[in-house]
Amino acid sequence: MRPVASPLPIRCWPLSDRDQHTSPAGPSGTPASVTLTTDPADADELAAVAALTFPLACPPELSATDAAHFVADNLSTHHFRSHLADPDSHVFKAVEPESSAIVGYALLLDGEPTDPDVCEAITARPLTMISKMYVLPGFHGRAVSAGLMDAALSHGRTRHSALVWLGVNEQNVRAQRFYEKMGFTVMGRKSFIVNGKRCSDYVLARPPAV
Repeated sequence: MRPVASPLPIRCWPLSDRDQHTSPAGPSGTPASVTLTTDPADADELAAVAALTFPLACPPELSATDAAHFVADNLSTHHFRSHLADPDSHVFKAVEPESSAIVGYALLLDGEPTDPDVCEAITARPLTMISKMYVLPGFHGRAVSAGLMDAALSHGRTRHSALVWLGVNEQNVRAQRFYEKMGFTVMGRKSFIVNGKRCSDYVLARPPAV
């Protein structure tokens, strides 16, 4: 695995583990908690958070309609129910204690990458993918993302994954900075299709343990 030099820094929104994790306080002053969920009753709320947060990570060339198509095709209540029931999918939710509202989530997928560009960029196995990681805007900057990321890396260690990897849009500088701070390195590039439009992503990875 040879890191690829990146002209940009890095950005994101995070994850967690099978044990409960806490993040610095949200608006209520009480720390948000991050837990693994398999409860189908969470699917509606997870889908609502996904619909609000996915557009925030889209590059400028994608319209609101493009984002809405992607959400409908990939992040609906039905899709989350499927992930919650799939033993190779792991959904972590960040919950604001006073309201019990989900304020962020992460979706991890274990297994072989299906994208040939990722397979070329990362040869180590086994792998855990951070497929999605988003936090509601009102909770940005409160380390909810860091709590989610801690959980993701903990999951990777539990599974004995060689690397935890993810894709981030080349224009998403804020997320790139976050991932860089979390120890991720640019390994290559791949395409990400949204409503038929091809976007350019960096492929980032790091060992789950340091």
